Amino acid sequence: MPVHVATAALLGIDAFPVELEVDLARQGLPSFAMVGLAEGAVRESKERVLAALKNSGFKLPAARITVNLAPADMRKEGSAYDLPLAAALLAAAGILPPEGAENLFLAGELSLSGELKPVPGILSMAVRAREMGARGILVPRDNAREAAVVRDLPVYGLSTLREAVEFLSGQTTLSPEPLPETDPGPAPGDFQVDFSEVKGQQHAKRAVEIAAAGGHNLLFVGPPGSGKTMLAKRIPTVLPPLRFDEALEVTKIYSVAGQLPRQAALVEARPFRSPHHTISDAGLIGGGSHPRPGEVSMAHKGVLFLDELPEFKKSVLEVLRQPLEDGKVTIARAAMSLTYPADFMLVAALNPCPCGYLGDPRHECTCSPPQIQRYRSRLSGPLLDRIDLQVEVPAVPYKELRQEASTVDSTVMRGRVLAARERQAARYADAAIHVNAELVGSRLSACCKIDDEGHRFLEGAVRRLGLSARSHTRILRIARTIADLDGDEGIRVEHLAEAVNLRGLDRQREA
Repeated sequence: MPVHVATAALLGIDAFPVELEVDLARQGLPSFAMVGLAEGAVRESKERVLAALKNSGFKLPAARITVNLAPADMRKEGSAYDLPLAAALLAAAGILPPEGAENLFLAGELSLSGELKPVPGILSMAVRAREMGARGILVPRDNAREAAVVRDLPVYGLSTLREAVEFLSGQTTLSPEPLPETDPGPAPGDFQVDFSEVKGQQHAKRAVEIAAAGGHNLLFVGPPGSGKTMLAKRIPTVLPPLRFDEALEVTKIYSVAGQLPRQAALVEARPFRSPHHTISDAGLIGGGSHPRPGEVSMAHKGVLFLDELPEFKKSVLEVLRQPLEDGKVTIARAAMSLTYPADFMLVAALNPCPCGYLGDPRHECTCSPPQIQRYRSRLSGPLLDRIDLQVEVPAVPYKELRQEASTVDSTVMRGRVLAARERQAARYADAAIHVNAELVGSRLSACCKIDDEGHRFLEGAVRRLGLSARSHTRILRIARTIADLDGDEGIRVEHLAEAVNLRGLDRQREA
C-alpha cells in the first residue's frame, strides 16, 4: 500500500499542497524512481535521505521504491522534501506507523548525518497548512519561530531525523513552538540615523514629510554633496510601523527569497533597499530561470532607493513602470505566470547634469547642451510622471553647515506623519486603499474636491506647464496629503500651489 505524507511547494510567495506518495515493492530488482516534475535539488534528495537514514540508525529493505509528488503537473524545487520523503520511506518500510504523519505537514532539509537544516518559504507553507486544516507542521528548529507566527497551527521544531521519528511514532511528545512576541516596529530612536543630523534643506525635509504621509514617490535633484542620499537613508525613521498583515506579507517575501534572518519571526521594520545601478532587469523586478522576487518586491511596504538614477540601464528603469502603477510584478514564463507584490515607495536621486553642477552658483558646469540632453533623455517622460514629488536639493550654504543640529528631528516628523496617516485611515476605512497615493477614479474625485478658485489655479498651471493627465492626478493627491498634514478637510489653493511647486521637473520643462 502506498504511503502518503503532506508537504507543500512554493508558487510565487504562496504555497500549494503537495502529496508525497511512496510505494515500496519487494518484488523485482531494487531501484529508486521519483516522478512528479521534480527539479534537480528534489531529485538529489534521494542521496541525502538514504545517507541520513543510514547514519541515523535506520535500515530500509532492498526494494523497488517509487516516489510521486502530486500534483504531478506542477514543478517542485528545493530541499524541503527531504523530511517528508524520509518519513514516507520509513512508514512504507513499516518502521513508522502509517498514521503517524496523518494530517501533519512536514518540511525540512536533511544533512547526511540526519540533522535538520532550515529551508526558505516555511511561513508560506505554514499558512497553507492552516488553510488545509492540518493538526500541525513539523519543521527544522531554526524555522520554528517563523512558522509559529501563523496562529491556530501547532508548530513543532525539530533538530534531527531521529527526533522526528520518535515524535511520529509516539515514543516522545513535543510542545508546540510558542507564539512569538512581535514588536510594533522600531521607533525613530532605535535607528542609528536621524533627520536632526540634516542641516538646512528645510524644503527637502518638508517634501520627505509629505511623501511619507501620503505614500508618494520622491525624486531628489541636486549637485553632488547636497545631501540627497543622506535624506533618503533617513526616510524609514519617519514612516509608520508595519501593520501585522503588512509584516506577514513582507516576511513571506523574505522567507521565499531565503533572506529572512535565522530564528527571526517577522520582518518588523519597513524594508529599505538600495540596489547598485549595475543591477539587471531580473535583479530589480524579479525573474530568472527559476523566478525569485526582485528588489522591488523586497522593498514591499518599504522604500526602494535608486541613487544616481540616470546611471541605471534604460531597460531597467522602464520595467519599473508596471510596479509603480499597479503595486505588483507579473513574471510570465512559458510554463507559468507568477505575481509578486511590489507596493513600495520609490525614492530616487540624480544630478542635474553629467558633471553635477548645472545651476550651482559655486561651481561651473562643464557639460555641453547635447551632453545634458543625452543625460536627461535616459529618464522617460512616463517614468517621471509616475514620481509624485520632484524636489530640487541645492548645495547647503556654509552658514547652515556651522549651525547646531536641527530641532526638527525624526520623532517630530514621524508624529506629524502618523497624524496624517490616521486621517487617511479614517477616510478610507470602507475602501481597499490606505494612503492618498493610491487614490484613483471616483474615489479621487470624491476625496480631492476643490473650489472654483482652486480649479482656476490648477487650470492655469496645467496650461502653463503642459502637464499630462497623470501629472494632474498626482498634484491632486499631493495636495490632499498636504491638507491632511495641515489638518484640513478641504483642499485650498495654497495646498495646490505647494503641490505644483513640488513637481520640479514639470517647471523645468516649461522653462
